[in-house]
Amino acid sequence: MAASSLQDTTVLHNGVKMPWFGLGVWRVEEGEEVISSVKAAIKNGYRSIDTAAVYKNEEGVGEAIRQALEETGLKREDLFITSKVWNSDQGYESTLEAYEASLKRLGLEYLDLYLIHWPVAGKYKDTWKAIEKLYKDGRVRAIGVSNFHVHHLEDLLTVAEIKPMVNQVEYHPQLAQRELRTYCKDQGIQLEAWSPLMQGGLFENEVLKQIAEKHNKTVAQVILRWDLQNEVVTIPKSIKEHRIIENADVFNFELSAEDIAAIDELNKNERVGADPDNFNF
Repeated sequence: MAASSLQDTTVLHNGVKMPWFGLGVWRVEEGEEVISSVKAAIKNGYRSIDTAAVYKNEEGVGEAIRQALEETGLKREDLFITSKVWNSDQGYESTLEAYEASLKRLGLEYLDLYLIHWPVAGKYKDTWKAIEKLYKDGRVRAIGVSNFHVHHLEDLLTVAEIKPMVNQVEYHPQLAQRELRTYCKDQGIQLEAWSPLMQGGLFENEVLKQIAEKHNKTVAQVILRWDLQNEVVTIPKSIKEHRIIENADVFNFELSAEDIAAIDELNKNERVGADPDNFNF
């Protein structure tokens, strides 16, 4: 059953509810830009905000959350806030410190989801141990990973006491991640899409344009609907309020089986980001 409203949630394997749809703030500038986009999102019904230490905008996200709660009357527990430990902070003690530093920048007492940003070889197991400790200590509501291939997950599960609840990866019609999707579903790990719109790289795609026309929707809305109907959490980024509203206007139409099949055909295993088997940052 695909999500039917912006506040609809998937239930992670530990029982925590995570919105199917949220705002990503990668490459959104610290200060006024990130504050206004996060506030616009919350004001327009978004409940999930995804940031990371390396985005260097956690302080602005925190400020936006404080202002939005004051202006809307929502409570902290109405929101779902994600951040991630950066590669240079991986390792046991340094991950614990990185978590505290993220909380301090955000001005929050806890996160809803904390992720390992990339599978840094030789480090991600120790990093996971630290993240498990944060979880056991009640400091974070859910824990997971980002950019993990199947073999990284299999390797992590040899030492993990707690299975990751989420795996956030690059996912869009030209990178359909079929094997990973199946694996995560079998393991009860929720897949989440970053760069779901392939950074605008799909907007001129003819197949998507035809489907969009048929539903009287934009190409972006068709792609985001495809995510949801594939049971993938999605967090498109935008800094313009009208686009933030438009991106989320995906709950009043349904892609047919033919539409989905046509979009599935677009897969080329093509990335806009780095390959998790081969990154150097």
